[in-house]
Amino acid sequence: MHDTTPFPGLRRRGFLAAASGAAALALTGCSGTATGTDGAGTGGSTPRRGGRLRAAFAGGGAGETLDPHLANLFADVARAKALYDKLADYGADLSARPRLAEKWQANRTLDHWQVTLRKATFHDGRPVTARDVLYSYRRIADPAGAFRAKASLEPIDLKASRATGERTITFVLKRPTAEFPNVLAAFGAYIVPDGASDFDRKPVGSGPFRLVSFAPGRTAVYRRNDAYWDGAPHLDELELVVANEESARTNALLGGQVEYAHELDPATARAHENQGRIEIVRLRGSAMQAFAMKTDRPPFDDRRVREAFFLIADRRELVDGALSGAGQIGNDLFGKGYEYYADGLPQRTQDLDRARSLLRKAGADKLRVTLDTSDVAAGFTEAAGIFRDQAAEAGVTITVRTGSKDSYWSDILDSGTLCSYRSGALPIESHISQRLLTDSTTNATKWQHRDFDALYQQAQSTRDKDARAEVYRRMQRRLYAEGGFLVWGFADWIIGTARNVRGVERAAPANTLDWARFDKVWLA
Repeated sequence: MHDTTPFPGLRRRGFLAAASGAAALALTGCSGTATGTDGAGTGGSTPRRGGRLRAAFAGGGAGETLDPHLANLFADVARAKALYDKLADYGADLSARPRLAEKWQANRTLDHWQVTLRKATFHDGRPVTARDVLYSYRRIADPAGAFRAKASLEPIDLKASRATGERTITFVLKRPTAEFPNVLAAFGAYIVPDGASDFDRKPVGSGPFRLVSFAPGRTAVYRRNDAYWDGAPHLDELELVVANEESARTNALLGGQVEYAHELDPATARAHENQGRIEIVRLRGSAMQAFAMKTDRPPFDDRRVREAFFLIADRRELVDGALSGAGQIGNDLFGKGYEYYADGLPQRTQDLDRARSLLRKAGADKLRVTLDTSDVAAGFTEAAGIFRDQAAEAGVTITVRTGSKDSYWSDILDSGTLCSYRSGALPIESHISQRLLTDSTTNATKWQHRDFDALYQQAQSTRDKDARAEVYRRMQRRLYAEGGFLVWGFADWIIGTARNVRGVERAAPANTLDWARFDKVWLA
């Protein structure tokens, strides 16, 4: 493909290097108020039509594809949501919101769900139908493929599911599933036309933009879809540019070569916030920051040791030191502010005397442990050093071991006893199913309890939402008391924009509906 890089002066190692591990956080997953979207620069707040917005993301190199079912990095998702839609997507509280699905309804036993599609068309004018949905889901679930949403679609019996009309589908499930709308909103579960396969050359979606050109590892250019079911975008064109190094994205923004720069460091935000050159947008609570303790092996197979480590952590010092204050403290539970979060539990604080007492009772008063970390994610090594010093005050000796960025995420799933960990936004239900059940494939804490699994199945088969919420609170109370995730903070996700950019949502965590939603952005 010909070189379509928009600014040759920045065609250097920073633009063409492989994607960083930090960029891969998201797919480890919003309505905002009108007051939460406008920028603070010059110009009015009334949407203005026209212009091209250039947005810089870390990318995946020359092997990038526009196949939406392979979306993995933030750049992949931004490209996919420009071209395609899902049946549902996550709101700011990580609850499912209808998109191509106009409505859904379960039967009494929660094992059959009828979904009704809204009237929408693909870019070539064909209507979006039930056949397109079933084709898309069956393609994702193909055992021969390696598509992102495959595990999320597992509850669906796709052989038994069927189209009951042009715009109605009956999904037959393998077991009762109260949170089935989360499946419809799953990362990567985009709807493509029946039989579609040529995604890089001539992709056809139902999204807000149509593709103009695509150069893998460099840039993708889109033009407004005037027939978009959710209203035509304000922008004439959108250009997504690959810039892997944070400094390259920042310099391109400062130099006027892009108007939107994704994933800036806290230090960059501090240096430029309220200085008048660019706008800093903080997506609060986007990334859980934690240490994962392996609960199936010494010393963390003793719950007293785990509780001691909960009490060793000075969370404010960790947030201030490792995140430069760009975040909020955690309370050893995932999903602060999300639907079903158990926010009634006391905020845990440092208590070194209690920690030392617990360690003595566990016979671990002279404990030595290795903490695995890496510079794969911002703040990891800094947090490891801070926690090492905090632990020393409780008589615990921590040796920090820094691993490879390339293999860190796969290494820590099984090896070691204690490691740095983070997660992007996803529903609490999905966090539990993916990471905390006996058979979960990404169970970094090795939390394996059949009675806990049974509570999850109970929650999933509970039709009444309030009753279901109480089961989730019960599960979280147990994790708070004896789980393996020491959740010390929730980091802001930081975006920089030019001062004439409007409509960027400030309330939506990364990978929710209104994150990177360029159809609602305009240039003042």
